[in-house]
Amino acid sequence: VQLVESGGGLVQPGGSLRLSCAASGFTVRWSTMSWYRQAPGKERELVATISDNADVTTYADSVKGRFTISRNSAKNTVYLQMNSLKPEDTAVYYCYTTPYWGQGTQVTVSS
Repeated sequence: VQLVESGGGLVQPGGSLRLSCAASGFTVRWSTMSWYRQAPGKERELVATISDNADVTTYADSVKGRFTISRNSAKNTVYLQMNSLKPEDTAVYYCYTTPYWGQGTQVTVSS
């Protein structure tokens, strides 16, 4: 099993980024997939989850209305669309499906 994140970078406040998590060794369509993030000096926190059936999505209060989690079964990839980014969104973002973690991708929101 492998999870490979991409799409991070430096963006100005108010900007957007789309993170991708390319999966191999299993099928994302039948798995509950999550995005976590960890800012310097802080604990890793759950950002968004998409369930393994019915595509039910849940979000942390801090990102609700700004972030959207989705998946493309044909590409076996999960996405995190991040809009209206704030400096406090700066963190390393990780893709997760029990019990596997990706390597993370850095998101920096700064002017």
